[in-house]
Amino acid sequence: MNLGIDLSQIVYEGTGIARFTKGLTNAILDFDKKNSWTFFFSSLRKNLDPEIKNKIEYKGHKLIKWKLPPTFLSFLFNDLHNLLNLTPIPHILTANLDWFITSDWSEPPLNIKKAAIVHDLVFLRYPETVAPKILQTQKKRLNLIKQESRIVFTDSNATKYDLADLLKIGSKKIIVNYPGVEVKKPTIEQINITIKKYHLNHPFILTVGKQEPRKNIDRLISAFSKLEDKKLDLVIVGPKGWEAESINYQLSNIKYLGLVSDIELFSLYSSCLFFIYPSLWEGFGYPVVEAMNFATPVATSNNSSLKEIGHDAAFLFNPLKVDEISHCIKVMKSNIRLRKVLSKKGQERSKIYIWKTYFNKLIHTLYDHRS
Repeated sequence: MNLGIDLSQIVYEGTGIARFTKGLTNAILDFDKKNSWTFFFSSLRKNLDPEIKNKIEYKGHKLIKWKLPPTFLSFLFNDLHNLLNLTPIPHILTANLDWFITSDWSEPPLNIKKAAIVHDLVFLRYPETVAPKILQTQKKRLNLIKQESRIVFTDSNATKYDLADLLKIGSKKIIVNYPGVEVKKPTIEQINITIKKYHLNHPFILTVGKQEPRKNIDRLISAFSKLEDKKLDLVIVGPKGWEAESINYQLSNIKYLGLVSDIELFSLYSSCLFFIYPSLWEGFGYPVVEAMNFATPVATSNNSSLKEIGHDAAFLFNPLKVDEISHCIKVMKSNIRLRKVLSKKGQERSKIYIWKTYFNKLIHTLYDHRS
């Protein structure tokens, strides 16, 4: 088959969508020995990682790049597409493709079969936690997916349920395919360098994610402050997002590190007392599985995909209740036996999420729906 994919979202470091897109791109390049791929990339200011670019060319696939901002693509492919009810049009760059896999941002009108990947519907479940521009873009995109996509891949059964419940997309059209999660074990030296660099002198709990309302950092900080334990730190990692300025990081034992390198992140996973992820809604939950890979005990929300991904290998709590989050922290901190159990179960569960399995299901599904 001749296949096309939009990988433009790969450049947004520190986000789950960037991690997913990079993982999928590498899986295609590593495992596909049969099909021909055309990779599409567009960004006005950001550049594609040279390692990815060189790998695409080395494997004999095609890379098409544009210097167009995502706002323009959204206007062209979402706004005008919806407004003018554009008929799928042939395009010189995609005419020979059997399938085109769209990005997380825009839905071009094409006269070939399209597959979409929908990660979550947080913008419908908790619209107040999403930036207005993203909310409007995703609503328009989802409307087009419902009308035009032959297949909709999702990262979890939770998102499949949301697609059927909120958008009335037929369940036969929705394919659940768990993403892979790749990590690299840091050396003792790398861990020590990271600990020293960020002055982490006390035992600490770790949370990771873009600093925006849906990640629920405000409630986590409130819950943590109730402990009044000056010998335990809360370490927060992730880029600043929409309304991040409203988050109060001022407590002396709260350390906001911002965006860190992968090896620093892996060092933090490896050395924290436990990992906590109080998100209000997710479609998968990359940080949860990343932490489990390092045998790090995990506590996370009892909602959306998080209870599905965590299953019995994580301590689950209601992320809307500060007292419940605080209780979770107390229990996880004091119960060594619980941490050991979750550590073992989590590491075993993390083995489910591998990219080769994802890639095989993706390709088999596209083959099965060729006609």
